[in-house]
Amino acid sequence: MSTNINEDSLPNLLELEKLANQFFKALPGSADPIAQTEPIKEYNPVGDYAGGIPGANGFPIALFGNNPQPPSLAGVGASPSAVNQGNVINLNEPQTSFEDPAVQPSHLSNGNNVPATPFSGNGLSLNNLNGLPYLQDHSFEKELQDTLNKINTAPAVPQLPFGSAQQVSDPSYYFLKTIPPQFSAPKSSGASGIINPPFDVNIIRQDFPILKERVNGKQLVWLDNAATTQKPKQVIDRISYFYEHENSNIHRAAHELAARATDAYEGARKKVQNFLNAASVNEIVFVRGATEAINLVAKSWGEQNLQAGDEIIVSHLEHHANIVPWQQLASKKNLKIRVIPVDDDGQLIIEEYTKLLGPKTKLVSFTQVSNALGTVTPAEQIVRLGHLAGAKVLVDGAQSVSHMPVDVQALDADWFVFSGHKVFAPTGIGVLYGKEDLLNETQPWQGGGNMIVDVTFEHTQYHNAPARFEAGTGNIADAVGLGAAIDYVSRIGMEKISTYEHYLLIYATQLLKEVPGLRLIGTAANKASVLSFVLEGYKTEEVGHELNKQGIAVRSGHHCAQPILRRFGVESTVRPSLAFYNTCAEVDLLVETLHRLKK
Repeated sequence: MSTNINEDSLPNLLELEKLANQFFKALPGSADPIAQTEPIKEYNPVGDYAGGIPGANGFPIALFGNNPQPPSLAGVGASPSAVNQGNVINLNEPQTSFEDPAVQPSHLSNGNNVPATPFSGNGLSLNNLNGLPYLQDHSFEKELQDTLNKINTAPAVPQLPFGSAQQVSDPSYYFLKTIPPQFSAPKSSGASGIINPPFDVNIIRQDFPILKERVNGKQLVWLDNAATTQKPKQVIDRISYFYEHENSNIHRAAHELAARATDAYEGARKKVQNFLNAASVNEIVFVRGATEAINLVAKSWGEQNLQAGDEIIVSHLEHHANIVPWQQLASKKNLKIRVIPVDDDGQLIIEEYTKLLGPKTKLVSFTQVSNALGTVTPAEQIVRLGHLAGAKVLVDGAQSVSHMPVDVQALDADWFVFSGHKVFAPTGIGVLYGKEDLLNETQPWQGGGNMIVDVTFEHTQYHNAPARFEAGTGNIADAVGLGAAIDYVSRIGMEKISTYEHYLLIYATQLLKEVPGLRLIGTAANKASVLSFVLEGYKTEEVGHELNKQGIAVRSGHHCAQPILRRFGVESTVRPSLAFYNTCAEVDLLVETLHRLKK
């Protein structure tokens, strides 16, 4: 089969389509995805994008065909635990899950010779075919892969979303002196002149049903992402699928649904480990959210290790959730809290931080990204300096995980916390990462089932982490939903998300600065997608009310960060906050509404 590839141009797309159709038709139960005209409506539990995802070369890629009876994420027919272990329960250690083939790809089949789905967590696309079952049976697979590999790609550049009325010029931003190369004019791809953006925001938006909602007769513009993010259909469907096909309590049962639920729950833990690049799955503890994670550390490690006279350092940027638990502990144990100051742009003053460190410093707890200002802190430097002083360090990542890649091993923090609902997952689920040895040395803060090895009326022996901190029945379904959300953003790529959002932040900042009487609060050189402001002549709630009339959702208030707002002489701000599904057109509507208010 000839493909007529010209090294300086794109391949013949008709022949490429033919190859792809042959490939997909050969898969068990697959339809003809490229030729079909109707969108796929059946749920695919591996979390594929509905209607196509953008591939690495910029082309939307159609996805797998219809599955009338979608298999469990944990496998098809028989439980993976039963397949791997010969039983659905590990009798030697009944509270430990088995590996999930959906997370660790392998070629499995059930008793009916139906292949399992070993590629659910692999970022499946036409450029990542190695995880599919039985590809060795198809002679044309290598030719298809060779064809795709020869497509000439241009450097990834942000795409200006459809509907934008304005283009970014080259202003002198107070936080960005020059436009970085990745934000310059896009270059074409070879002789074809086709631009290959990292992703198409209009395709992404199709995955979020709520973005079609209408508010006050207007289409919803969701700019309240720092409070919570919206959920893609893949996450919504994954939770529904859990309750329809897998719902059970986990770990201790010798029946099929318990095995499925356990595999899905522990599979989600594995996904979090990979997402954060943690050294071990045992370092991932499921909690309700970042607030509970911080309280867990305060009421377990803090109660166990801090003594009267010890000092805790926090920053002026902190959310109340990273202030109040330490105040409670300080009041109880006669500790002292010291605060890293910020400059007039909202940046931490590292020189002042070093002056606070000393032999009494036992803990440093700070945010990686400010929820009120968007300031990105020099987290690795703060952690390193804290460790040099002999202190433990906790990093609040609630506002960072949805905007930038996080590597906890490179960061080297002792604990890292985040909330699932800030990264497109459900509410009520979050993560405490902790170094494994440290977690195992820490006494649990809650007692009950699931966290014990043995109980008598005289003594209780606890499991090691993570089970020792997960007493009782956890939020199983939403943990699985968190795993689906991590799959979703990982397939897009956190680097691409970060690049696009930073571009959007630059665009919005330029336009907001042109609104008469508008004062931006927080102008750090390194910011994430938060734009706090006050508008002369208006209370913040009045601005929020007027924006709501246009369907624009923003947060107006103190954002649970009163100390940092008072540092800038205000009690509240209007806070639009961006995500990768927002567009320049939505920013235009925000700014136009503010201009009308001033007139």
